[in-house]
Amino acid sequence: MTSNDDAAHGAAADWSRAQWVQYADRLLAGARAWASPGNGRITPPGTEGGYGRDVDGLEGFARTFLLAGFRIAGERGEGVDDLIEFCLRGIATGVDPAAADRWVRLDEHAQAKVEAASLALILDLTRPWIWDRLDAVTQERVVAYFAPAVGDQTYPRTNWLWFRLVVQTFLRSVGGPWSPQDVADDLALHDSFGRSDGWMSDGDERSYDHYVGWALHLYPVLWARMQGAAELAEGRTARDVAHLDRFLVDAHALVGADGSPLIQGRSLIYRFAAAAPFWVGAIAEVPSLSAGALRHAANRVVGHFADNGVPDARDLLSMGWHREWRRLAQAYSGPASPYWAAKGLLGVSLPADHAVWSAPAEPLPVEQKDTLRAITAPGWILSGTRADGIVRIVNHGTDHAEAGALVGDSPLYARLGYSTATAPLLNGRGWREPLEQSVALVDEHGSATHRAAMDLLDVRIDDAGVGVAASTWPAHWIAPAETQVRHGSGIQGETTVAGRLTVHSLVRGPWEVRIARVDHLEPGVDAARLALRIGGWAVADGESQGTPAAARVSTARLGSSIRPLLGQGVASVEARPDSTPLGTDAVVPVVTFPAAAGETVAVLVELAGSPADGDARLELAEGAASVTWPDGLTTTSTLTDPRIDDASSR
Repeated sequence: MTSNDDAAHGAAADWSRAQWVQYADRLLAGARAWASPGNGRITPPGTEGGYGRDVDGLEGFARTFLLAGFRIAGERGEGVDDLIEFCLRGIATGVDPAAADRWVRLDEHAQAKVEAASLALILDLTRPWIWDRLDAVTQERVVAYFAPAVGDQTYPRTNWLWFRLVVQTFLRSVGGPWSPQDVADDLALHDSFGRSDGWMSDGDERSYDHYVGWALHLYPVLWARMQGAAELAEGRTARDVAHLDRFLVDAHALVGADGSPLIQGRSLIYRFAAAAPFWVGAIAEVPSLSAGALRHAANRVVGHFADNGVPDARDLLSMGWHREWRRLAQAYSGPASPYWAAKGLLGVSLPADHAVWSAPAEPLPVEQKDTLRAITAPGWILSGTRADGIVRIVNHGTDHAEAGALVGDSPLYARLGYSTATAPLLNGRGWREPLEQSVALVDEHGSATHRAAMDLLDVRIDDAGVGVAASTWPAHWIAPAETQVRHGSGIQGETTVAGRLTVHSLVRGPWEVRIARVDHLEPGVDAARLALRIGGWAVADGESQGTPAAARVSTARLGSSIRPLLGQGVASVEARPDSTPLGTDAVVPVVTFPAAAGETVAVLVELAGSPADGDARLELAEGAASVTWPDGLTTTSTLTDPRIDDASSR
């Protein structure tokens, strides 16, 4: 395991291809030990998923088949005979209607539609070594297994479009049924998800997460290389690669120096699947990042988990992050679900003579210098600091909800900040009550308002070298419905609007000056019964310290603090047991203000490996904010909402 200093400054050497292969084989061996008698299902030990054991077993075969296929293709079928034979037997069993361990069919359970795409993708990739060696009866059964995808209009309008498209492309290549209209519709749907700067939203909601890279940019490149896909693509591939290229410029900067991906978004139990877009960039030969830079980024991500005990002592991927933590999974996730992480090992499909393996490594942006950029589509300000290797985002545009939808905040999406060193609070209370990285009105019963349905007002880097972002939203309480569907979105229930909040963030280095205003309260909402609470970064297993003037939570390697800059705020800390995948408990520094309509308050929020000793000042005048930062630099930034200019400074 590398030290923090090594991780921050890139001292650890990249893996050789042989080490990548060794890691892949370790994962395959651990999973294959739990194969069914006919190899048709792989069901590692663990709590049954929400869709049942039959689906769990199909997931286990299909998702490890991804990795097996990468290994077979990378060796051009040589020296992997045992793996090929295992797959051949598993496929024959899976499509045998009489087999006890056959695969769940596409018309039996919707999850089979997801897994079918992995099966089809690898059958195409390994065509000479697997498909061509299947007997005629098994080939016919495979076609029959995939056929229900044709004309099926029940696929969700999300990244699932690629599951139907990949399957039909394979069917077409082997003389099976397919629908030109389905193909055209799926490609058009994919294009409708395109946003600025190569970013895509996973559906019509404001869903920006790792699915952008490991699904919406991965499949277009791999699909274009399937047999016959060039005829279906009709020249679109260059455009898809250009979008991938631009996205990777941002994605490259989102990786922490220790290799941690941003801990944000759903399906985080897929862990190093976050490395997939870097390998896809190398396959597509994108122009903006070198093969060495892309390989190094992928290596950092996968190496981060390897250094932190992944896979576990049984050589299995658990449902968690560094360790097993079931709350990180969706309700439907089963013990084999984490094996979509195989996407992050796509590089082993590239043979030893591929140029990516000899290209000189190039460091991540945060390994080289401090980084600050505006990412327009999701409404993020990205700030990475070389001294501690942490990458943070301040979020004013992503909530995994449709615009205007008054729902609960998903802690995976709707918080004001995410980082590579901290995790949102994900216990039951964390879904009901925004605390960390939030600005909320809190009533006398302790109920906090949510911010989903926020409107992005601004996201930019100004001439002073400060990131500026702002949003406004109807702050609303939610009474959770008795039954919830947990697919990453916030909780559903009856909502009551409390008023409107507007927040500006000024971001520089490890700091954010967060300026908040209660624009108005709804009729009948009594300000005297409310408080305005602003939460900082949650730290796992941290020790708290401070006074009403400043609150701080720290570990040996990380510090999170918050202090009031404007208004009559009182600092304190909130502890939340069993709430984080990064440790046992979490502690959050907060500042609480009286709730007063029309008044502006502000705090300084910090997340850093080492705290700054200096003080900070904020002055607001004529629609501008003048900040003296803890390192002594003074900057002046124009605010988006000129109403925030009448508060006294301190």
